[in-house]
Parts: sequence; structure tokens; C-alpha cells
Amino acid sequence: MINGIHHLGFTVRDVTRSAAWYVDVLGFEPAGSFEAPDGARRKVFLRHDGLRVRVGLTEHRDGDGAAFDERHVGLDHLAFGVGAREELDAWAQRLDAAQVVHAPVQPANSIGDAYVLVFRDPDNIQLELFYAPSDPAND
Repeated sequence: MINGIHHLGFTVRDVTRSAAWYVDVLGFEPAGSFEAPDGARRKVFLRHDGLRVRVGLTEHRDGDGAAFDERHVGLDHLAFGVGAREELDAWAQRLDAAQVVHAPVQPANSIGDAYVLVFRDPDNIQLELFYAPSDPAND
């Protein structure tokens, strides 16, 4: 039986830079690291007080250096939930202070009563902060 998501793993171009961005901008904390004995890959694991799932960032030595592109098969985006619509405005201000380009807070077209704030990490992975009042998680 599946009982949750244990972790999410992203491939990044520079694991040190990306980990620092997730810490500084989104408030994650380092939760471990790993380097393959042959140096083929380096990983940093991150946690956030608001999440039960961890995020793993992996840099592959033989990566092609290309930025993420959701038009290729695989991950499209990751949406983090927030508990109130006003929190999206606070996040927009935080992203502005960190000089992170983002779209304005707007209604989410895919879910009738939801609002979304869309931005990208240093590797162009689309991230969202999402509030859906009808979501049972907000009860």
C-alpha cells in the first residue's frame, strides 16, 4: 500500500547553487548529502517544516548542462500548497525581495476556486505556490 510521497528528486546543473537557492528563497533546510564514490553524481537533500516530503537535488557529472524544459517527457512542474490566499501575496513579496521573476498571483484555470503563483528555480524548473480553498487539506 502506498502511504505518501517519500521524496522528490530533481536533476540540477549545479547542486551547490540550487541548494542555496531553495534554502534562501523557499526556506528549506539541508538534510544530508551524498557523493558517488566515482564522482559521477552529487546529491543534496532538503527538508521544509511545512512538508512531509523531502526534495533531493542531483548534479550528474556527465549532464548536458541544458536547462529544464517541461515540454520534454517527464516532470511538468511542482506545486507547493499554502493555507490561505493572502499567503500567496506574502510569497510574491518574498520572491520580489529575492529578485525571483514570477507571474502575478492569479486564478488557477485548472481548478475553479484556486489561486496560483508561478515562478522558476535556477534550472528553469517551474514551481508553483497554490491555494485551493475547496481542497480538504485546507480544512
